[in-house]
Amino acid sequence: MSVKKKWLSSEQLVKWIRYVLYTQIVIAVLAIVLGLIEQHTLSAYQDGMYNSLEEAFNDAQLAITLLQGVGILSLIAFIASALLILPWIYSANKNVRQLGAQNMSYTPAWSIAYYIIPIFNLWKPYQAMKEIWLASDNSNGWPNDWRTGNTPRILPLWWGLWLTSNLLGQSIFRLSATAESLPELFNLNLLSQLSNLLDIPLALVTLAMITTIHRMQCRLSADGREK
Repeated sequence: MSVKKKWLSSEQLVKWIRYVLYTQIVIAVLAIVLGLIEQHTLSAYQDGMYNSLEEAFNDAQLAITLLQGVGILSLIAFIASALLILPWIYSANKNVRQLGAQNMSYTPAWSIAYYIIPIFNLWKPYQAMKEIWLASDNSNGWPNDWRTGNTPRILPLWWGLWLTSNLLGQSIFRLSATAESLPELFNLNLLSQLSNLLDIPLALVTLAMITTIHRMQCRLSADGREK
């Protein structure tokens, strides 16, 4: 079987995704350290070392200011990753079709559109990514019977981390708008720390998944040129 010459290389996208995800990991580590300082301040106030919560926060003003700055950097990195990963998903879906994979259910456009459609975004993006993976693996009865392949463990792990991260993010957003009492501030700090910790494996798993799919598609392209 001959491979169509017009194959979209996503080498540059993968490279920049790698940079952004590594940046997210560094930001998450900084946020964890600063979050621990904030937690220590709250504990000191609870133990009576400060006369008021305002006095406690004034004493840790630098750490709190840095934590706010890290939060802004985290948001920027998240937006940057979305602006890179979504085009990569579109490209990966289109690439594997051009390489010859048949009977795919999700188009390149729908494989990214489902991320922003409520309810459907709970499972459709996962199914689309699973389809891209299986269709890119030429050991799965490719190009006609790739659906018979086994789902790799990394895909449900990635999606589980993604959904949990989003759930935590929504909880943090709601709580941050109303948290005033000490228990509420402790809960906000705890959720933020969990979210930051989760960002690290999520970034690593996402990078591993994207890199693996990219390599499989590169092998398909090389095999096609040899035929």
